[in-house]
Amino acid sequence: MPQFTANPHRFDPYKNFKFRVKWDGRYVAGISKVSPLRRTTEVLRYREGGDPSSSRKLPGRTEYDAITLERGVTHDEEFEQWANKTWNLHAGGQEVSLPDFRKDIVLELFNEAGQLAIAYHVFRCWVSEYQALPELDANAAAVAIQLMRLENEGWERDYSVVEPVEASYNEP
Repeated sequence: MPQFTANPHRFDPYKNFKFRVKWDGRYVAGISKVSPLRRTTEVLRYREGGDPSSSRKLPGRTEYDAITLERGVTHDEEFEQWANKTWNLHAGGQEVSLPDFRKDIVLELFNEAGQLAIAYHVFRCWVSEYQALPELDANAAAVAIQLMRLENEGWERDYSVVEPVEASYNEP
């Protein structure tokens, strides 16, 4: 059975360098790195009274790891504005913006031709860590990176995004 139903000639999995992140219905500029989507389900062990030699296992609570987004420092204020909804020093007693500090985000993965291949919806995200500037070093030649860590309450694949049919280009 082929791994790709719409493109049975394809053997290679998708590459990890073509992706976009969207929140509030807009793509966020310049994100260069996204940590993995990972969940872990606790294992509950128990033994039956008549079977002392082995234990049985049941699924327990499921935890979703935080997602880290990284991008180069620019004048775009999207990261900082969202981070300020979780904590704003000069908010006058309302440090957390309760109505809108959580957002759903969408992670989209594209094939090499730029066609949308896979999408995930991540629910009820909020900023638990924000790095406005990295360590600054006059002897380095690196890009200044902003970092934002998003806690979330789960994610699911968007099955309405189907495998794109990959076109072939004919030589003249």
